[in-house]
Amino acid sequence: MHADPAMWIAGISSLFFQALHPLAVAGVVQNSDFQRDPLGRLFRTADFVGVTTYGSTEQAHRIAAKVRSVHAVLRARDPRTGDEFRLDRPDLLLWVHCAEVASFLSVVRRGGYPLSEAHGDQYVNEQRRSAALVGLELEDVPGSLAELRAYLRSIRPQLRRTDDAMTIYRFLHRPPVKLPWRLGLPVYQPLAGHLAYSVLPRWARAHYGKSAYPPAVATSMLRSLRAAMLAIPRRGHGPHIDAAVREFGADVLPSPRRLPA
Repeated sequence: MHADPAMWIAGISSLFFQALHPLAVAGVVQNSDFQRDPLGRLFRTADFVGVTTYGSTEQAHRIAAKVRSVHAVLRARDPRTGDEFRLDRPDLLLWVHCAEVASFLSVVRRGGYPLSEAHGDQYVNEQRRSAALVGLELEDVPGSLAELRAYLRSIRPQLRRTDDAMTIYRFLHRPPVKLPWRLGLPVYQPLAGHLAYSVLPRWARAHYGKSAYPPAVATSMLRSLRAAMLAIPRRGHGPHIDAAVREFGADVLPSPRRLPA
């Protein structure tokens, strides 16, 4: 699933989703250089997902140790109370993990990747290992779709639109990239930024209060974009997948046909 091209939209959508948690987004805005390095966080997240999915156990532990070391020293202040908090608080790590997993699953499935409910359960359970790598206890992380949905219901009262969330909203719609990336903004904005926002859950979009593509239009755009990307001839499948193929052979090439029955 992580090799599917719809994951790029899912990754951006997960950032919109994560930004609805007031403390999580405050930690990003107060500590990140995303305004100066607009593609950095997305690529770093993609690198972490790629390594922990397709890399060796040693590589996964190495990149996870780096993430933990960065989080351990970062602090931010609650914009409402002024209280300082750590970015590696378990509740914040859990929110980021669940927001990512829920976004990845819902967007890729909506894009046409053939996942059943049983596949979804297996995926959520597998991703607990990724959560453990960044410092969470395995038993504290949802291990099924039902548990993930229950967690999202429980945390909804804490989520809201904030000034920091709107900073992320504007940034993801129009990142301040330099040339030559800036030339692609007229394509990025409708086909990636606004599409990623439009495939958020309806209640999440309601928090932002901004218009979105109608659901049927968003689904059609997502499926068309995925189909177009799958049709583009490629020399490789990305550095992490290509490295895994070199080590283990072509049997590890990702394909929906290899999903378990």
